[in-house]
Amino acid sequence: MTILCVRFQLAPMYEAALPGLLGLLEEFTPVVEALPPDGALADLRGAGRYFGRDTAELATVIRVRALAHHGVDCAIGAGPGPMLARMALREAAPGTIRLVPEGRTAAAEFLAGLPVGALPRVGAVTARTLCEYGLDTVGKVAAAPLSTVQRLVGARAGRELHEKANGVDRGRVVPNGVSRSLVAERPFTRDELDPDRHRRALLSAAEELGSRLRNVGRVCGALTLTTRYADRSSTTRSRTLAEPTAHSAALTTEAYRLYEALGLQRARVRALVLRAEGLTPAEQASRQLTFDPVDDKVRRIEEVADRARARFGPRAVMPGTLAA
Repeated sequence: MTILCVRFQLAPMYEAALPGLLGLLEEFTPVVEALPPDGALADLRGAGRYFGRDTAELATVIRVRALAHHGVDCAIGAGPGPMLARMALREAAPGTIRLVPEGRTAAAEFLAGLPVGALPRVGAVTARTLCEYGLDTVGKVAAAPLSTVQRLVGARAGRELHEKANGVDRGRVVPNGVSRSLVAERPFTRDELDPDRHRRALLSAAEELGSRLRNVGRVCGALTLTTRYADRSSTTRSRTLAEPTAHSAALTTEAYRLYEALGLQRARVRALVLRAEGLTPAEQASRQLTFDPVDDKVRRIEEVADRARARFGPRAVMPGTLAA
């Protein structure tokens, strides 16, 4: 185990603490990749020999120091590569460490029982196609002939999927890499049944993402909504936007569409996670011109609100629904 994937339990809108927490990781290794708003990957190759501790012990020290110096707990996944570390983190409860031992056999045992949708870059359509042919778990995909998987999802995608299912992790940690996505998570204090509260959480998340995108001069081309339930299961839905945008109103509309497509009926929701993906520089994006004066007015108001928030804090200007 040489790679750690850490998720710090930061309160929403308080990701300003992340740079300090990244500095904590950099005390152990210079190879740290930020995963905004609340996570990071750290490559500990060489750190174990230097500090005289194994990966599990180093992970424990990192968690204790985060609590002692910053008052922030974390969940940690550890594995021989970034993919396995990320997947281990998904299985880690808050405040715990989940380890995937070295070796292809150990990785295969860890992956075997997971749903095929748990693998990176396996969307709903691909997962549905595989499940229709009985390949509903990672173990079944790993055991299937490569040619069969390629016929179902394509030659290149099939090869990558088969390798991942067999625990082959070709990823690497990129220090200071520019993130191609931004995430806003809204956990509930208790398992929430009320759809109105779900929608308010989505509104808050979309407003945060829009503000952050505009602050860094980026637009997003797709949105992904992950809904986490009381039984620790989750549902993920993605939608490609008609045009790249950082406009909060457009992001909110798409987030509502993703939520409504789930068709939830009295579902006990534990958290909603909205991710803006496919980030590109705003100056390189095109926007369909409109003769609607209301749209122009809303965008001008948004610019003024951004300046107010930059000066007086993130809660200086917000939708009335959230202020209430």
